[in-house]
Amino acid sequence: MIDSLTHSLERSLVWPRLKGWYAALMASALLSGCGAVNNMLYKTTGDVMQGFSRDHTVPYLLESSDLAMGCAMSEATAPLLMSFGRVTSEPDQLAVMLYLSAGGCAEEKAREFELDGLAAMHAMNANEAEDALIRQKRAYVLASERYFKGWKHHNAYYGAPGTGECPDFADDKDEFIYLAGLLSGLQALNAQIQSTSSIGVPANVGSIVARATACLENDKWWGAPMALRATVWAMIPGAQPEGEDAFERLGIADGQGEAAGVRLPHVFHAIAAINKGDQDLVKYVIREHARSLEQTPANADWRFVDAMATNMIVAISDRLWVENTGHRTPLGQLGSFWDDQPEEVETMNLDDLL
Repeated sequence: MIDSLTHSLERSLVWPRLKGWYAALMASALLSGCGAVNNMLYKTTGDVMQGFSRDHTVPYLLESSDLAMGCAMSEATAPLLMSFGRVTSEPDQLAVMLYLSAGGCAEEKAREFELDGLAAMHAMNANEAEDALIRQKRAYVLASERYFKGWKHHNAYYGAPGTGECPDFADDKDEFIYLAGLLSGLQALNAQIQSTSSIGVPANVGSIVARATACLENDKWWGAPMALRATVWAMIPGAQPEGEDAFERLGIADGQGEAAGVRLPHVFHAIAAINKGDQDLVKYVIREHARSLEQTPANADWRFVDAMATNMIVAISDRLWVENTGHRTPLGQLGSFWDDQPEEVETMNLDDLL
């Protein structure tokens, strides 16, 4: 009797412990299974998002001319899309496009602050001009950091550029992203210089980019590879090869961009002219860009790139206008300037008819 009671008591004490241990074991198995399922789900989602963005979102955006929409998209979605690199392969190609666009957003703000500062200087408001200059430099720091991230992802995907080894491009999108990465590297260096701060962008990026453009077909990409290379020649002392003329090459590239409806070479030409201190040449390039816009529509597949080029040409024009008049380029007057001489109008002497 006593033995039976003792045995029953032991069972009553041990069984709850066994049930607790069993429940804990089952919960652990279920939770680890959920973790595996979640990881698989995240990886699949990440792969789908990367593929969809590369094959559809980027081409769709490139067919649009709405720069502000592209700017908002890149800044808003970059953290989401880049976070998938934690559960699947790093989205390096997508990162090149996202950070190039996001860097352009920050650079656009920097240009706006610069115009504010120039207008304040024209109005003899020193404090306002100083504050705008500080904001401009801060924006250029952010732009350089974003561009530099794009450059790093470009190198991670395609390998070190400018070494003489060219990637095997899978398709035109692959080749365009390579070009975008080179632009990102050059812009990272330029924005760092404009910020007067050290972001860590190597000073030889320009030379590397110039060499790497040899991997791209110049005619296929609207003369932009040659224009980019010639701009580096014009800006870096000793970089121009013997027998070459950077500005002659830029003029040829201008014609290729105009014919293709993707006027990116105009931007490089204007930047090189600014670096040279040749305001007449800067004005000439702006006039040619405005004339081309009236004569040749933007390439339907690359409207975004053409719109980006026009936006940068307008920014250069605005800078000239604000420096000299205190206000930007008047609406609808891109290609004209404050000191243009009015065209002579033929008049008729009516005295003889009276």
